[in-house]
Amino acid sequence: MTSGHFPTRWKTATVISILESGKNPTQPSSHRPISLLHAINKIVEHIILSRLNYHLENNNILCSEQFGFRKNLSTTHQLIRDTEFIEVALINLTKNWSYFPRHSESLGQSLARRLNSHAQTIKTPSYIAKIIKSYLTNRNFMDKVNNEFSDLKQITAGVAQGSKIGDVLFSMFINDIPKQYNTMLCMYADDAEILAKNKNPNYIKLALIKHLKTLEKWFRKRKIELNVSKTEAIMFSKCHNKTKFRPLKINDKIIEWSQKYKYPGVILDKKLK
Repeated sequence: MTSGHFPTRWKTATVISILESGKNPTQPSSHRPISLLHAINKIVEHIILSRLNYHLENNNILCSEQFGFRKNLSTTHQLIRDTEFIEVALINLTKNWSYFPRHSESLGQSLARRLNSHAQTIKTPSYIAKIIKSYLTNRNFMDKVNNEFSDLKQITAGVAQGSKIGDVLFSMFINDIPKQYNTMLCMYADDAEILAKNKNPNYIKLALIKHLKTLEKWFRKRKIELNVSKTEAIMFSKCHNKTKFRPLKINDKIIEWSQKYKYPGVILDKKLK
């Protein structure tokens, strides 16, 4: 901690793959990679994380919309905030549209440099900023299949998978995500939701489109790739509305309307039943 050096051996991950339920086992994309890190690494990460969280919370640095991996906040608190917004809209017979953007796992290669710069901006104690920079650079991994190991490869993008500190570093990285006055943003780690409500559906659509355009530019700047195939939109309403609304778009790709959505871990249908 004093030298600000994170040992290279602790930054080498062994990656095993778990087949996702119902997926084709012959396709690599059907397997979820799990990153196993050195046990001592986890202990040191816990020390760094406790000091980093102390700095973030005491100085009120993380945006209030972020509920992930923060003291006294949970998925339950975010769900209450989310469903209360929708319920009020339904009581007032207004319509509420929700949009759930999902990013891909890959982040830009210059993450370590940008996070280090951000750590200086929020006046992170120099020894913590220094060890975080060391922690993020020169990371390696090897795949394990049965008892066979691949060659060692360097990780060139993203935060460390399977780490204790990675989620908080990601929250720091997306802390300046764009917000606007006529929509509500909900975030739990990397799960995000944008909500808008009004009696006029066209007003809601214009509010969402404006927010999406701002997000497009921000994602490009941050070099975060959106996973449009996992991005969904839903309209909450007690009325049986037969009106066909044109689908929303992001990055020139269509986002179809859904009848229900799972966020986070709870299925919400269009009538909030």
